[in-house]
Amino acid sequence: MAEVEQKKRTGAVKKSPSGNKKQKQDENAITKYFRETRGEMRKVTWPTREEAQRLTIVVLIVTALFAGFLGVLDWLWSTVLEEVIKLIIGA
Repeated sequence: MAEVEQKKRTGAVKKSPSGNKKQKQDENAITKYFRETRGEMRKVTWPTREEAQRLTIVVLIVTALFAGFLGVLDWLWSTVLEEVIKLIIGA
């Protein structure tokens, strides 16, 4: 059988260079925010052009349907309310 060489584990942790630590402490909050935001934006999976166009069309269609639905409800509500007011006033 072949012998497997095992690495000795010391439990030591890599330390960052002392200059880098000082840089992190001196960095103000705004700079840190923009640096972290830029890093997160690099992780984003952006949609393809075709996917973006397809999703935009879906959003526009759903918006138009919902606007029509709300328009019908508004018309219905105003008609019913108008009739109730006529009954109360007796006009």
